[in-house]
Amino acid sequence: MNNNFFKILSLFLLFIVISCDKKQVFDEYYAFDGTWKKNKKATFTFEQKDTTSVYNLFLNVRNNNEYPYNNLFLIVSLNQPNGKVVVDTLEYQMANPDGTLLGTGFSDVKESKLWFKENYSFEKPGKYTLEVEHAVRQTGKVQGVKDLTGITDLGFRIEKRK
Repeated sequence: MNNNFFKILSLFLLFIVISCDKKQVFDEYYAFDGTWKKNKKATFTFEQKDTTSVYNLFLNVRNNNEYPYNNLFLIVSLNQPNGKVVVDTLEYQMANPDGTLLGTGFSDVKESKLWFKENYSFEKPGKYTLEVEHAVRQTGKVQGVKDLTGITDLGFRIEKRK
């Protein structure tokens, strides 16, 4: 078999996977350069026109074996077109008690699809901006972790409910 056959087959399979994802409304990733700095926010901007449908919102975290904690704490701000800002502080379990990472993946990189908002309806049509910053702290310390290692990417996904 030649190289062109594998390229065509790969493109065909990619097309099938993408076209089967009918629930996806928005799906974007923010890549970190090996370390998520405390003062660095992952920002996602999207246009929302439909205020009558119901959606599920997810944060997708890709982390590797360098992630040293069992949990991940995030501060998420959803800036709405009318100027209203909704802020949530979230905690997610990222590892089992024995330290093995949760999530899917065959290599040392795992991806976790984490619930952000379930059965959510957008109040106003227009441009929305989601900002995510980490709020991880070491046990017994007041200062937050400045350089969070092990998080490679953070994604934001919107799926339409059926």
